[in-house]
Amino acid sequence: MNFASAFTPEKLQEAWECLLNEFPFAIWETLYSTLLATFFAIVIGLPLGVLLVTGESKGIRPLPGPLMSFLNVLINLLRSVPFIILMVMIIPLTRVIVGTSVGTVASIVPLTVAAFPFIARLVESSLREVNPNIIEAAQSMGASPWQIVTRVMLPESVPSLITNFTLAITTIMGYTAMSGAVGGGGLGKLALSYGYQRYRFAVLYLAVIVLVIITQVIQSFGTWLAARSDKRLKEK
Repeated sequence: MNFASAFTPEKLQEAWECLLNEFPFAIWETLYSTLLATFFAIVIGLPLGVLLVTGESKGIRPLPGPLMSFLNVLINLLRSVPFIILMVMIIPLTRVIVGTSVGTVASIVPLTVAAFPFIARLVESSLREVNPNIIEAAQSMGASPWQIVTRVMLPESVPSLITNFTLAITTIMGYTAMSGAVGGGGLGKLALSYGYQRYRFAVLYLAVIVLVIITQVIQSFGTWLAARSDKRLKEK
């Protein structure tokens, strides 16, 4: 098919009708899977990231070396597997959890598995930015490891955590687009099944534009929220 013929008035009219009829639900599927997968990934990745910092040999609550080595290897291993391959590898796990390996709900499982190691590293990075003098001061006053984490480390790293969680959301949204290639729903499926496979390139580019707009909105909001929560900026 000639590429130029994909942008004739008739094709553009088809794209417009698709925008009105198909895009609202596809956008909802993308946001639904992205936000839910991000929530589950944070539930798993946040405490894991805390353990990576507090459990090291010089941390506030050292853990056994073999356990820390296992956690680091597991995180690095999961992060090194491309997302599309990971989706296929954990199809049995997806079927056990949700009963199917196809659809928007099913895509949340591999999205979570792919995202929580990434979030764990982001949390680790944020916590390492906390001034060690503040932690030492809390220890000198007799604060327990739990109190140091919940009242010192996490509150002090809120701006960085918000920035990193925003990065995670936009990354997971990119994963949702890829999940369309192996049965996931949302804008990725719309772009592939309606746009690429049926040579409706106007629909394909429209889906990309919508994804870019959503990503920019999320990134702008996350940046604004991180700035609002930064005490250093409030003091100026």
